[in-house]
Amino acid sequence: MLPKVTIAGVAGKEEIELTQVTGEALGVPVVSVAPCGGGDINRAWKLGLGDGRTAFFKSRADAPAGEFRAEAAGLRWLAEPAGLRVPEVLAVVDPPGRTGWRGLVLEWVEASGSRAGGSRELGRGLAIVHSAGAERHGAAAPGSGRGEIRFGRAVMPAPGPGEVSFAEVYASRVEALAAQALDRGAIDRDDAAVFTALAAGIDRFAGPEQPPARLHGDLWSGNVMTGPDERPWLIDPAAHGGHRELDLAMLELFGSPGAEFYAAYEEVSPLDPDRPERINLWQVQPLLVHAILFGGHYGAAATTAARSYTR
Repeated sequence: MLPKVTIAGVAGKEEIELTQVTGEALGVPVVSVAPCGGGDINRAWKLGLGDGRTAFFKSRADAPAGEFRAEAAGLRWLAEPAGLRVPEVLAVVDPPGRTGWRGLVLEWVEASGSRAGGSRELGRGLAIVHSAGAERHGAAAPGSGRGEIRFGRAVMPAPGPGEVSFAEVYASRVEALAAQALDRGAIDRDDAAVFTALAAGIDRFAGPEQPPARLHGDLWSGNVMTGPDERPWLIDPAAHGGHRELDLAMLELFGSPGAEFYAAYEEVSPLDPDRPERINLWQVQPLLVHAILFGGHYGAAATTAARSYTR
């Protein structure tokens, strides 16, 4: 039997239930809870544990069964090559009858608030992670228990049996995400036709085939956290096998990681000199995901990126 859970300060019914479900999953009482930042789609809390540790818990009320188990598998998979630091998974929370508390408990990493540190370590470490490889293009991390890749309500299908190259996998993804964006009103039918054309001509744009890399899968700059020692950590993955240029293009989505990053990456694993020509191509995927999740200008940005290859 678990020790009685106590809560620091004044807590409401939600906080009491939160300490119960996380404490049961951890096998350690949760003695304090405080809200903290958790990204764009999840809620998150800083937990004080009865054994003196601090933990991070993130949860989403509408998360489907298995989502956080898949993320936990992805974190462990990315940690295997020891290229970059990844938060330790402490528990997956999926209590029967309490679907609103599905979530993930991770070790607490104190963020420095800086984005400047560790660019060389990030480049070298990411190359090591990518080089560890994957079973096939499009396949989710081993142990994830699912085929498709999810970003909240945006879903990329599992690769079909005949889809071997990443170009084939990516074409299916583009069409599936465009259909979801159309359903949500994030793009119109004329825009959707642009993505259909991109998928149909993908072999002309995707460059030379590469073996499947071990991808973070959602590697925009916000998912690289800088610790207090200015060293990088990978967080919030949608880990799967795929073309390594996808991760690199996502890092370029909201600002470049810089020359030092690329120099360090290429010390481990040289890149195709034509890679910059494909940045917009691989950014179509995250832009469509953002269009599905957030609307706004992302649908137009995705269409512009796709149209640059289909004119």
